Amino acid sequence: MPVQPSGADDREHRVRTTTLEAFADTILPGAKRSADDPAVAGVAADAGSVEAGAIELLEWSATGVHDGLDFFATTLNERAAERAAERGTGLDPSVPAFAALDHADRRALVAELTSPGHPEKEFWVSLALFCNMAFDSAAHLHTAEAIAAGHPGLAAMGISNPDADGLWRFPAYSYGRKLAEPHPDTTPSGSPA
Repeated sequence: MPVQPSGADDREHRVRTTTLEAFADTILPGAKRSADDPAVAGVAADAGSVEAGAIELLEWSATGVHDGLDFFATTLNERAAERAAERGTGLDPSVPAFAALDHADRRALVAELTSPGHPEKEFWVSLALFCNMAFDSAAHLHTAEAIAAGHPGLAAMGISNPDADGLWRFPAYSYGRKLAEPHPDTTPSGSPA
């Protein structure tokens, strides 16, 4: 029988998730999922990084950042609280500090953390890249399945459905002309000899 997380563990997980969703939404904004959504600021009309699966990608062990997510969330909330205190801005105590910032302050803080010379830049840039990757490539999902499910990033980019056999074929040349003949030993699947 699975062990149920304690109330404190569940709260910590919600704080981490909300904070990281707010970060992902700052990188690639989306529409609010509901009126009381604290993470997504709602500055865009369409789905953004959060709905594209940023948290699922960040939590995937293949990223190499999954073990540091608690650190990222805690540090981001500390930086947000410091920023708010410096500006005399009150934050909603029921929401993690970073998520409680308005979108402009979120953007300004992320710009500061990812700026050249910032001592933590490499960490924040890697987190931002994965947030983009969730939208741009759905790296955590099988591409054909993501398209079939209506993945918002792949749909926004106009990625076409594969053929019935699961392969993508492109009848028109992307440069408007054939660039070269296939090598004579190329296999029927397109693999080089």
